[in-house]
Amino acid sequence: MSATRARASGSEYGEASIRVLKGLEPVRQRPGMYTRTENPLHIIQEVIDNSADEILAGFGSRIDVQVLPDGAISVEDDGRGIPVGKHPEEKAPVVEIVFNRLHAGGKFDKRAGGAYSFSGGLHGVGVSVTNALSRRLEVIVWRDRQEHTLVFAGGEVIEPLRSRALGSAPARTGTRVTVWPDPKYFDSPHVPLEDLERLLRSKAVLMPRTQVRLQDAASGLDRTWRFDGGLAEYLRAILPTEPIAPMLMAEGFAPADDTNFAEGEGASWVLAWTEEGAVARESFVNLIPTPAGGTHESGLREAVYQSVRAFAEAHGTLPKGVRLLPEDVFVRVSFVLSAKVLDPQFQGQIKERLNSRDAVRLVSSFVRPQLEFWLNQHPEFGRAIAELAVQQAQARTRAAQRIEKRKGSAIAVLPGKLTDCESTDLARNELFLVEGDSAGGSAKLGRDKEYQAILPLRGKVLNTWEVERDRLFGNAEVHDIAVALGVDPHGAQDVIDLGGLRYGKICILADADVDGAHIQVLLLTLFFRHFPRLIEAGHVYVARPPLFRLDVGPQGRRPARRLYCLDEQERQATLAKLQDEGVRPEAVDIGRFKGLGEMTAQQLWETTMNPDTRRLLPVSLGNIDALATVQTMTMLMGRGEAPSRRAWLEAHGNEVEADV
Repeated sequence: MSATRARASGSEYGEASIRVLKGLEPVRQRPGMYTRTENPLHIIQEVIDNSADEILAGFGSRIDVQVLPDGAISVEDDGRGIPVGKHPEEKAPVVEIVFNRLHAGGKFDKRAGGAYSFSGGLHGVGVSVTNALSRRLEVIVWRDRQEHTLVFAGGEVIEPLRSRALGSAPARTGTRVTVWPDPKYFDSPHVPLEDLERLLRSKAVLMPRTQVRLQDAASGLDRTWRFDGGLAEYLRAILPTEPIAPMLMAEGFAPADDTNFAEGEGASWVLAWTEEGAVARESFVNLIPTPAGGTHESGLREAVYQSVRAFAEAHGTLPKGVRLLPEDVFVRVSFVLSAKVLDPQFQGQIKERLNSRDAVRLVSSFVRPQLEFWLNQHPEFGRAIAELAVQQAQARTRAAQRIEKRKGSAIAVLPGKLTDCESTDLARNELFLVEGDSAGGSAKLGRDKEYQAILPLRGKVLNTWEVERDRLFGNAEVHDIAVALGVDPHGAQDVIDLGGLRYGKICILADADVDGAHIQVLLLTLFFRHFPRLIEAGHVYVARPPLFRLDVGPQGRRPARRLYCLDEQERQATLAKLQDEGVRPEAVDIGRFKGLGEMTAQQLWETTMNPDTRRLLPVSLGNIDALATVQTMTMLMGRGEAPSRRAWLEAHGNEVEADV
């Protein structure tokens, strides 16, 4: 009986069940949310990025990195040195706060006069994560003719800040951070030397007249980089084959009187076209590597596509019947892109992908005019580049024709409500299941008809959790979805051929309100119950339209803007950012979308359908317990499960913020 009571008490959900994680404890509890856990490279990169931000801000000219015999890594720069005085509000040394408080740093204030106008650090989380996941971390700051030392262990101060005068020695400024990563948080405790070397080499490339040095005590490695040839020298070194035309290296930055972008925003880039072999591509935002790309790369791709297409049409190098697509032009392009963005928005704390929507227009507006001018100044190279793009387009067309011939006899009569796309490329095609005919009309007008198809759904979709498979087609909406997809309903254990699938992405597009969430659940129930292989193969997505629209009035030379916010939390963050920029509250008009039908075709394209700026949430099964998941879905969606649902809502209803 005592065991029974213990189990019962352990399942209770009350006030004592809520645990508040303080200090750096959230990082140690869930390190994967803050950094990569394969090895400690990323937490070392956070320290290197801080040194790079100092140089980007115009202070310092060197970064020295040492891998010590005991596995520690030291990063030293000659910047201004982290402030060591007492914080006016926190009453603790600033250098201590930087390393042991989440969301504390000098990079939040982007206004003129802030410590860092352009930086990769945004959240004030970086080096505090480094500290949290290290056995020991030592900081030495040279500032105000003094040397200041602070030591942490496990994220906590073990040797408080102490200072000593440097006497008559030459004035010295800078910071040295030495990190001993804690092996228990990483799959491997060792930083891969090749990756560290590549990271430091790229920093030297992106920071002209900066010396970057790497020393490894174990291997005897001692490398120093200082690139005076800039991005072109770097791309030439990593390019596997010779380009068909000279590399194009250029840059463009907004002047003080620019009406669209902040002073200093822009990019530097170098482009190269090769006929064969792998392409080399690297991009950065404020010196932060973005291996997953993002909107700055989308702006580069758009500019290259428009420039080459315009050149081909003007010079008659485009054969009749051949249509160039962005991937035809961009597939053989190697590049290095370094963007400067005033307030970059990254995907996740590890900053692998840039999400800032304005970056598409920012990069494109500087790259396109310079590339078009270069192509027309060098028509012989322009023709070679255009011919290479035409060859890619012709190869794509031949491949698509072969696929169409193979599938042609198996295609059923498509639903009348379906507005299909022109492409037959499965990997590129997208089907949007849109809530309501009104939103479906906007989606049809706003889509890219080349590869995006629209299927409007009328009203609530049938709850199919307990519907037998042979009776599914009795519902018109479910019938239309299945026929449009080209895949028959099936079970989790069935062997099913997805060869007839017509779309690589199936996107559920519903209103950003409670009714829209209900429709999402009904459609996800349909896919989980009757099309599970589509989820397993990664074909199902949920589109995330914005709930709010913010119209911001003109500010000085800056024209009026329209901003979109996903939810209330993002709306509050955007308003805080606008306030920091000096925007008066009365200059901001806030509107709430009642539904997708209120959006114009252009708004729907910008926020929800454009691959460069939309937010798509992939649906996956993950490492789930299949039986437990089925039981939970039965409780939530089963007709005879009302008592179970009520008990579940009573237990968990307080965890939900209802949007009513």
